[in-house]
Amino acid sequence: MWKKLLAWILVTVILTGYGIQIVEAFDQKENVRMEEVTEKPDQNSLYAKAAVLMDADSGRILYEKNGHQAMANASTTKILTCIIALENCDLDSEVTVSTLAASQPKVHLGMREGQKFYLKDLLYGLMLESYNDCAVAIAEHIAGTTGDFAKLMNDKAEEIGCEDSYFITPNGLDAKNENGFHHTTAADLSLIMRYCIKTSEMAEQFLTITREGQYQFSDIDGKNSYTCCNHNAFLQMMDGALSGKTGFTGNAGYCYVGALKRDDRTFIVALLACGWPNNKTYKWADTKKLMQYGISRFRKISLDEIELDAGEYAPVQVVDGQGTKIGEEVTTELEVAPVKENVELLIEKDQEVHIEYQLSRKLYAPVTEGDFIGEITYLLGDEVLAKRVVTVKNTVKRIDFCWCVKKTAELFPM
Repeated sequence: MWKKLLAWILVTVILTGYGIQIVEAFDQKENVRMEEVTEKPDQNSLYAKAAVLMDADSGRILYEKNGHQAMANASTTKILTCIIALENCDLDSEVTVSTLAASQPKVHLGMREGQKFYLKDLLYGLMLESYNDCAVAIAEHIAGTTGDFAKLMNDKAEEIGCEDSYFITPNGLDAKNENGFHHTTAADLSLIMRYCIKTSEMAEQFLTITREGQYQFSDIDGKNSYTCCNHNAFLQMMDGALSGKTGFTGNAGYCYVGALKRDDRTFIVALLACGWPNNKTYKWADTKKLMQYGISRFRKISLDEIELDAGEYAPVQVVDGQGTKIGEEVTTELEVAPVKENVELLIEKDQEVHIEYQLSRKLYAPVTEGDFIGEITYLLGDEVLAKRVVTVKNTVKRIDFCWCVKKTAELFPM
């Protein structure tokens, strides 16, 4: 054991000195603590410098530690590369290896310039073994150059809702240019994973690839065969583990983003700078701690199932509105729009949602169907979860001379 440990430290020091990315080769489950977590973890108890626990269904952050701090994120970048490839290319398309792709540092497949592969096979190499040359070959196949592919990555990140991410390389190797350094945040990385497993039209294909334990393929000519093994040890650590991606560079440290589904709840954990060699198991300890906290403390609710106070949105008086007769009080019913966002979400077991009604109690004619008269707001403490717009259901015209003459005539029929 000590010989293996010393050898790993020596290799790591040498490779990181050259800026080479490392994939973990030894048993990643050893020394991982398995304690039960029922209370909110103290931030000092986490190894990661930045961490987020997210509700994958709503996108709400349930726990964070420096969740919006921009940091290098190593090979966790490859989840974005993978989903862009799945959305933009046929899996059976042929990828020709360039000089640049063939020259990528370890960890790599060892492809040679001019070799041809099917895109599907390279995606398994990308996600299971974290091969850097696969990432570049895929990027060039899709966009022509890695620079043009980086634009696709940044555009997709903005579309997903990322607030502070900037991608330069398709494989996550540390890089800088005139616009900044390759980075994301734990919050943004969680959003990207959420998109990959929940929102994208290719989510099922993404899950199929990232959950595969082992995959074998050959180049198109059939001259070379390859075997890929999944390095996401979390898939065997907790029941319901869905997907994930590890990462490491000398600058980023150990990084991880993973997802787990338990009953009707889906959680995402993102960790950045979660230790450096020889602390490769820190990320598993942090991931388990945050996942167990989510499982033990949060329950799912549906805002649609929370009963509203009917008295709060009862028919509203319309002053000077035309009714069926003179002197009659005129009212109009209200229409409550459905919840548009965060219909289902997770809240702590001892929390309750509070509802605020901000509605006009008196209207003045004329009013038209669809007129806005207020909102119903769902609150969790000070956090606004959702709003429902309330509008007029029935048009009511204003009393005028002609209406008065008509109603007066009805009182004294000829």
